[in-house]
Formats: sequence, structure tokens, C-alpha cells
Amino acid sequence: QVQLEESGGGLVQAGASLRLSCAASGPTPSLYAMAWFRQPPGKEREFVAAISWSGGMTNYANSVKGRFTISRDNAKNEVYLQMSSLKPEDTAAYFCVGDNDIVFSPETTERVDEYAYWGRGTQVTVST
Repeated sequence: QVQLEESGGGLVQAGASLRLSCAASGPTPSLYAMAWFRQPPGKEREFVAAISWSGGMTNYANSVKGRFTISRDNAKNEVYLQMSSLKPEDTAAYFCVGDNDIVFSPETTERVDEYAYWGRGTQVTVST
């Protein structure tokens, strides 16, 4: 069973940067597609960004495009989310997710139910 663990969340001021990390472990930790979702207070989980195995394909939600960058290091079995120009509306619990059985496309990578593996989340709070 693959396990995902996020780290790097915290409280920052608007305009600041933050980098989230996700470490994968287990029998087959190198998942083909990895992504970040977030859940703002009182709202549904929403897609943030996704990356393919090679890193050659990425997908971003319009709300974070140009501000967030997803990357991965397969040698370390880690995925990262570099967040810049943070806004109060970025406040949410951020979840690292992954799956091996996914055809990478904007449509599939944005669906919550496409991913078999989920971390427990890390909280990001952006103050004004």
C-alpha cells in the first residue's frame, strides 16, 4: 500500500511563498500521476495541479496558473508544490494524491475520484 505524507504547510502573509512536499513510501512508491488537491474551509475539494511520471506533462487549475509550480523527484519519490504570490483564497488543507492507473489529460487529472492514494493533508493559511 502506497503511503503519501505532506509537509511544508503553515501560516504566511499574502504575497509570500511556500513550498509543499509530499513523500511517497511503500512497495511501489513511484506513482505515475501525482497531483495536489485542496479543500478550503467549508468547501469541496478542488484540483490544484498534476504532473506525469516524467514531469513532461503538467496541468494546473486556472486559479493557480502562473503562481504555483508542481515538480517531482522520482529518485526521492517526492512531489513538490511551489506556491508564490499567495492569496487569502489559497487558504486550505492541501492534499497530495497519486495513482498508477490514469491516462494523463486535463479532464482525468482534475477528477477527485481518479486517484487511489491520498495523503492526510497539510494546512496552508494565508493572512491579509
